[in-house]
Amino acid sequence: MDGTETRQRRAEELGLRYALSTGRLPRVSEDGPLSVPESQRVSPKPLGTELSRETALSIGLQHWPVFMEVKDLLTLVPPLVGLKGNLEMTLASRLSTAVQATVVGFLAAMAALLLGALSRGELDFEKVELLCASSVITAFLAAFALGMLMVSIVIGARKLGVNPDNIATPIAASLGDLITLSILAFFSSFFYKYKDSRYLTPLVCISLMALTPVWVLIAKKNPPIMKILKFGWFPIILAMMISSFGGLILNKTISKEQYKGMAIFTPIICGVGGNLVAIQTSRISTYLHMWSTPGVLPLWMKKFWPNPCSTFCTSEINSMSARVLLFLVIPGHLIFLYVIYLVEGHSVPNSKTFVVCYLLAGLMQVTILLYLAEVMTRLTWHQALDPDNHCIPYLTGLGDLLGTGLLALCFLISWLLSEAELDGTLELASGPP
Repeated sequence: MDGTETRQRRAEELGLRYALSTGRLPRVSEDGPLSVPESQRVSPKPLGTELSRETALSIGLQHWPVFMEVKDLLTLVPPLVGLKGNLEMTLASRLSTAVQATVVGFLAAMAALLLGALSRGELDFEKVELLCASSVITAFLAAFALGMLMVSIVIGARKLGVNPDNIATPIAASLGDLITLSILAFFSSFFYKYKDSRYLTPLVCISLMALTPVWVLIAKKNPPIMKILKFGWFPIILAMMISSFGGLILNKTISKEQYKGMAIFTPIICGVGGNLVAIQTSRISTYLHMWSTPGVLPLWMKKFWPNPCSTFCTSEINSMSARVLLFLVIPGHLIFLYVIYLVEGHSVPNSKTFVVCYLLAGLMQVTILLYLAEVMTRLTWHQALDPDNHCIPYLTGLGDLLGTGLLALCFLISWLLSEAELDGTLELASGPP
């Protein structure tokens, strides 16, 4: 089934289940805000545990020989991780996901090669086959594995009467990062080890691309799935392009001394932002499916560009969930910082300036994303489009770009201030007695 049907059924179940258990429907105040049962409210997630495993993996990833030799693989990390989350967090059909993952994985490799060529002024043809094969097989296997996992989680959540928004979305964004990075690291190292084998990487690419018509033929048996396959490309591809620019920032900064530790923090800030904005978008989408019809906004949500204060500072249910998610940012990042300093304290900046800048960057990223989630869900709903399928890819891609850019700025500010402090100390020491 497509995203809209999933949301409508979920909305009906939520409303009917609550009505049957209490004898009345969820109530709406005169101003419109929804009062919902506890099971439908935002449950604070232990962000420090959600991303800790892929954080530990990313600590040593940039030191692997293949990543040191093929720099464009680092450009692939944000779009591939984002692609996985975009496909799974929309809860789309598994067969359409396999098709989209294969094709967009190939396009991500092409984008990484193009961006790398533009930044260096030359195209390294020796790395083309390795990059394409690694990207395509990573996208395909990650989408397949996570697709099976997501189906199981959503079915289990529905049977237990738990809101899938609070479970499936964070798992897709966090556990998926670990799976995607692991697959990319394993297969890229494998292809690099056997790089002298002339036919290995072309055979992998051709075989996976040849399976695409098979998935299309099977998907045609279900019209809703085919609808996703026909019209669900643009958000995924555009999000991949946006994330690729974040990967380019990572690629250009990771080898410079002033950005030492950049690769460790990148999956954290991007993952936290993607997790939180995807949860909020899914909840707003569910809210709209419960209390309106596609193409018609509720009276209290008529403004396409709401006042930021109304997004975070009112008693309306979506505003309350935005505040809860925003309050999770600082504690979550503090947990990450503590873990990183325990494991790799010598490889990252440890100044108070960096910590403050990093926390402010994370807070700024999530604040911007949560506001844009409110705006984009209204715009897409007004166009009778499902916000799940059309907003989450854009927002997670933008979260990758914002997170990587703000993180690079944090490292730069911390380095400049430390250099200025060092220069002042040297001048003082070399001054007249």
